[in-house]
Amino acid sequence: MDKLIIQTKHADYPVYIGPGLRFRLAELIPDQYSSFYIITDDQVGRYYGDEVYEALSGFKTYIYTVQSGENAKSMKVYQEILDDMLEKQLDRRTCVVALGGGVVGDLAGFVAATYLRGVGFIQMPTTLLAHDSSVGGKVAINHKMGKNLIGAFYHPSAVIYDSETLETLSLRERRSGFAELIKHSLIDSVQFFDQLKAAVPNETAMTPENIQPFIKEGIRVKAGIVSQDERESGIRTHLNFGHTLGHAIESEYGYGRLAHGEAVAIGMVFAMHLSEAHYRRKLPIDKVSSWLKALGLPTQVPAGLNIENILHRMRYDKKTQAGSLRFVLMKEIGSVETKTVAIEEVEEVLSAFMKKNK
Repeated sequence: MDKLIIQTKHADYPVYIGPGLRFRLAELIPDQYSSFYIITDDQVGRYYGDEVYEALSGFKTYIYTVQSGENAKSMKVYQEILDDMLEKQLDRRTCVVALGGGVVGDLAGFVAATYLRGVGFIQMPTTLLAHDSSVGGKVAINHKMGKNLIGAFYHPSAVIYDSETLETLSLRERRSGFAELIKHSLIDSVQFFDQLKAAVPNETAMTPENIQPFIKEGIRVKAGIVSQDERESGIRTHLNFGHTLGHAIESEYGYGRLAHGEAVAIGMVFAMHLSEAHYRRKLPIDKVSSWLKALGLPTQVPAGLNIENILHRMRYDKKTQAGSLRFVLMKEIGSVETKTVAIEEVEEVLSAFMKKNK
């Protein structure tokens, strides 16, 4: 078992990574809670719900199952969970356990942050994508105007990552999570990028065995950034590389039609094009795009999407300020910065990007 400590101004907490950790919860979770409220989805719950419930059998434990998919991060589902918790008269010593991917983690974390002004929270990520979202304390639900617009900063007491859960991921889910690992490598260093590309050069090589050694490295990158900027007022925005356009595509195309990592892959390629235009310097776009394609990830905006609608979505993104579009731009692999970019410049590059990909 690997262990990392996330250190921020407001909270320090452990991240445990290893096989079979779902059976060791009584050992890993602090003995300070009156009850546990597990939130999972119908896909993950089918595989691991009973095992996690049994691992907490010495405590008063409840389990609530939502439908899998981005639509679970809605005001309606959030309200239904709060109603259930209040009906069960759960007190402030309750601990919410997020058993699932990024959707469940975001939803459960927002529930924990707001129920009785905040209760205990444990992240149990079961997807590769959630190696990113489970660390750092950002929790949220969606609004019809955009993704993650209603949320909070609320750290878990611990992150317990049972690596065996990667075995039940579909190839598409692995691809989506792997896109976030690629993001971490692009913002971190050429060395991390080259090592990741060499280990997983194509879709066939995208096995849990090849991916697992890099999970800790991806979390290390995020932990280092979060420790310096807990509330996303500075360099933490670098973690949004590829997300400004990615979130706009997800919202406009319809949640669930593209996996989050698929949208981010498109967003990263566009961010590199925008960076080339902004800084007037050459970037290895072809190298990155070719690798993404070899992994089965998209690099083009889906056909049928309208540029005006996408720009409108980006204006509502939580990363905008005073109506200006803010992008994480790349100077070179391992060197990025967050810049306010004129809407006219974004529109020009996006128009060319979408026409080129038709």
